[in-house]
Amino acid sequence: MTTRIRAPRREILGWAMFDFANSAYTLLIITVVFGDLFTRVIVGDAPDYRLGNLLWSIALATSYLLAVICAPVVGAIIDYTATKKRFLFASYLLTVVTTAALYWVAPGYVWLGMVLLILSNFAFSIGESFIASFLPGLGPPEDLGKISGFGWALGYVGGMLAALFVLFVLGEVSAENFERIRWVGPWTAVFFLIAAIPTFLWVRDRTVARALPPATGYLALGIGRVRQTIGHLGEHRDLAILLGAVFFSMSGISIIITYSFIYGAQVIGWDESVRTLMFVLMQITAAAGAFGFGYVQDSLGALRTYKLTLVLWILAIALIYLTPMIADLAQSRFGLDWQAQYVFLVVGCVAGTSLGACQSTTRALVGLFSPLSRTAEMFGFWGLSMKLAGVFGLLAVGVLQALLGLHTAVLFCILLFVAALIVARGVNEGRGRAIAAEHDAGTLRRAQ
Repeated sequence: MTTRIRAPRREILGWAMFDFANSAYTLLIITVVFGDLFTRVIVGDAPDYRLGNLLWSIALATSYLLAVICAPVVGAIIDYTATKKRFLFASYLLTVVTTAALYWVAPGYVWLGMVLLILSNFAFSIGESFIASFLPGLGPPEDLGKISGFGWALGYVGGMLAALFVLFVLGEVSAENFERIRWVGPWTAVFFLIAAIPTFLWVRDRTVARALPPATGYLALGIGRVRQTIGHLGEHRDLAILLGAVFFSMSGISIIITYSFIYGAQVIGWDESVRTLMFVLMQITAAAGAFGFGYVQDSLGALRTYKLTLVLWILAIALIYLTPMIADLAQSRFGLDWQAQYVFLVVGCVAGTSLGACQSTTRALVGLFSPLSRTAEMFGFWGLSMKLAGVFGLLAVGVLQALLGLHTAVLFCILLFVAALIVARGVNEGRGRAIAAEHDAGTLRRAQ
């Protein structure tokens, strides 16, 4: 059996720095600033912004669909050619360039905004699969939860540092402040560009290149290996079932990540100061959830921890929907001056904890179930499941909010997390880890 040795601390830090760097994109472009800017200012179909919300969902869903098409094939190719870092670098540069170009998206330039959003989020999304595929080579199975949690936690710290500049220097999202807030794209690009440099300096690609078979192109090779992996998914039963659960849970998470601050602006109607406080609280609780649950999963088990995070998510979504009612009940029944925006802050802490813990745990589980010789390909399928989830979740909620309003549409997330919990019951963590170890041992024997 092959032994997975813990990588040097500098290499683990270099790997985690990519999470530190790219979280600025997730937070500023997808969650906090540009989504709100696009729906309320660039499109600006007041008072309910249903068209802006729908176009936002369509753009993001399209980018995820592109990632779905490309990630598994590219993952198979880079496993064979040992070019993970090259593909990661290419996705990184494309993200930086297209994000910086968001500066030119002015009110009314809806199609330009959608095209740049599709390109930047595609590059960002496929890069997530590439960086995640390095995880199994960074340590033994019992350490992957802590390493993954460290990466997620550091990511939230990076996102918070990047966003604090925007919140306190660039100011609020509004048409009146557009000339300042439009710099969110270039700032995010520069932060990502600089902060990810340690990744390319310190992280090693441990895959070994092999000669390309005669009369075979890389595209044909990649497609063939993907077909082979799909055909043998029965051998990786627990990974296949896990990816089904991830599809449902990430459908819900993609909706929350994309619409949480839009929901705060459109449904809760929060003040700018509360929006800033919500951002800080969610980053802190998400970092704590990712880091803390990394240790929980290494003692309790990654699968049990994943199921626990799904229960937390169901609670969080119920509270998000009930926030205005809780505030009204506190005032009418108990005479408490609770404003909905302040109740929403408490709910945000529950959601933040669930967010960091759930994403970190699923990444660690995929690492545990992935043979070392095919990590990029397996994480390509993890990325496929996540991106398909984004396509499904965002299109579904986009249509639902257009028909019912955003407040009611958020309840759809509860159904998604319940479905994930049901599917996850079919996963056997011990069996999944044993299958990956057996595959590694067979690869070693064939090499000898």
